[in-house]
This record gives sequence, structure tokens and C-alpha cells, in this order.
Amino acid sequence: MKNPALTVDTVIEYPDGAVVLIRRGNSPHKGALALPGGFVEYGETVENAAIREALEETGLEIRLNRLVGVYSDPKRDPRGHTVSVVFHATPIGGEMKADSDAADVIRTREYLAHPLAFDHEQILRDTFKR
Repeated sequence: MKNPALTVDTVIEYPDGAVVLIRRGNSPHKGALALPGGFVEYGETVENAAIREALEETGLEIRLNRLVGVYSDPKRDPRGHTVSVVFHATPIGGEMKADSDAADVIRTREYLAHPLAFDHEQILRDTFKR
């Protein structure tokens, strides 16, 4: 029996409304902008995975504020069926720098002006519905 892979993504928002995006260093979507995130490791909570992935990819320590939602479209990732648990977070420390599989990291208020990998545009729209 095949099961979907469990992932996390995090919308890291600064008080001024800027959001942190990474430039993907690996396929799929190599070179595209995306939210920081990745696969949950066995034995790890989704909350700890989100905090770990944010630190690994952006250099930022974060505080999780709320659950944005769960994204499970079987076609959301060309590598196979993934389910992502998405959080909204605030940076609380660290220094913004690309690491892990991120080629670059940016802080922008124009996050929807860029083409984004996976379903991250929809995630951002859902996060900031007013």
C-alpha cells in the first residue's frame, strides 16, 4: 500500500507584512521561489518539523502562531502525493541566510508578484484572506 508523504510549509511573516521566501536549490522547481518547508522526519511532530525546516532553510528562529491549513491535492508535488501541514509564524531570532536546499532567501511584501513553486500561491492567498 502506498501512502502520501507528510510535509510542512511555513508562512513566516514580519510585523511590516513582509514574507520570507526561499529560492529552491533542488528539483523540482529548481530556481523558483517557495515557502520554506520540507519533509517531516519519522518520530518528529509537524510543529517541530516546521521550526526545524525554517531554521535550516532561512537561518531564522520562528514562533508558530497558527495553523493555516492542510493541503493534500495528490498533484501538488510532481515527485508524488504529498500532504502539507501549513503554519503561519513570526521570526523571533537568527539571521536570515540561505542554507540547506535553499539557494537564496528573500524578504518581500510583493510575495504574489513572483511565480511560486507547488501550490504556494494558493497557500499565501489562503493565509492572508481578510
